[in-house]
Amino acid sequence: MRKAKKSRKVPRKTNFQWLWLKRIAIAGVVLLVAGLALLSWLMLTPIDRNQLRVDAHVSSGQGARGIANELNQQGLKVNPTLFVLAARLTGRASQLKAGRYELPEGISVVGLVEYLSKGQGVLSSIALIEGQTARALLLKLRSQPDLIDDYPGLDHHAIATRMQLEGGSLEGWIYPDTYKYSPGSSLSELLERAVRLQKLELEKAWQQRDPQSPLKTPYEALKMASIVEKETGLASDRGKVASVFVNRLRVGMLLQTDPTVIYGVGEAFDGNLTRKHLQTDTPYNSYTRAGLPPTPIATPGKAALFAALNPEKTPYFYFVAKGDGSSYFSKNLNEHNNAVRKYQLGR
Repeated sequence: MRKAKKSRKVPRKTNFQWLWLKRIAIAGVVLLVAGLALLSWLMLTPIDRNQLRVDAHVSSGQGARGIANELNQQGLKVNPTLFVLAARLTGRASQLKAGRYELPEGISVVGLVEYLSKGQGVLSSIALIEGQTARALLLKLRSQPDLIDDYPGLDHHAIATRMQLEGGSLEGWIYPDTYKYSPGSSLSELLERAVRLQKLELEKAWQQRDPQSPLKTPYEALKMASIVEKETGLASDRGKVASVFVNRLRVGMLLQTDPTVIYGVGEAFDGNLTRKHLQTDTPYNSYTRAGLPPTPIATPGKAALFAALNPEKTPYFYFVAKGDGSSYFSKNLNEHNNAVRKYQLGR
């Protein structure tokens, strides 16, 4: 008979090591769970702040850590490392948007990441008014401290060339409206939006034009609309004002409109239109040159575009300002001269 094998006993030292490894593993899991719980608590706890209301500005081109440091400087006590970690864990590190934000009270680190990734900022705004020149509008846009000028040193002609606009001028191509934008946006972005809207309005007006209009192209309509915009003092007169210039254009009369002369004088104009100005030939002097000017002379609004292409049917070839915003319209020169004596000279 074979002898029964004796059972081998596990050395006490091996049992002891296994027990310690087990305890270490359990402790590691406990610490991991505790760490995750602490991390979750830190990420979901409302962020401390120096004041109840924080108007925060997040600059463009910042990473998560840079944004956290920027917010700290503005009164929100956010831990940069915790903010970076929250942005990475939620997959939103690359989605944080520049802007001006009014951060709600009680917002957590995770909530802040979500808030900034959705771009729920308080937008800046700027009003671009009809009747202004492209030069004036560019000066206004460039005066906005939170709008980045990515066309430094370029005038409206150079910008128009970059944007491939007809006429080689930005004049007339900017749609007048109030524009909202995120701080840190570029000048080119806003201009592209304004030009796109103006093109849409011009195309819409062109499709609705009077089939008997003497205007041959949309760009001619843009020029005429800019004149109508500058010459209209009272909205209810706009259709008649347009009729005067369209009637003149149809029969080959000089347009003889002061705003084109003033535009041709340019920055040298001091507010006083003289006989010398009217007699000095420039490409924009409609007293010395027939037809429409080379480019628009201002920014026309939607109503001026429509009026230029759909003027009232009138027999008028002249008008004069009455001094109250409205105009007196005349069919012939004799009637016009009488109106000038009455309303302009007070005779």
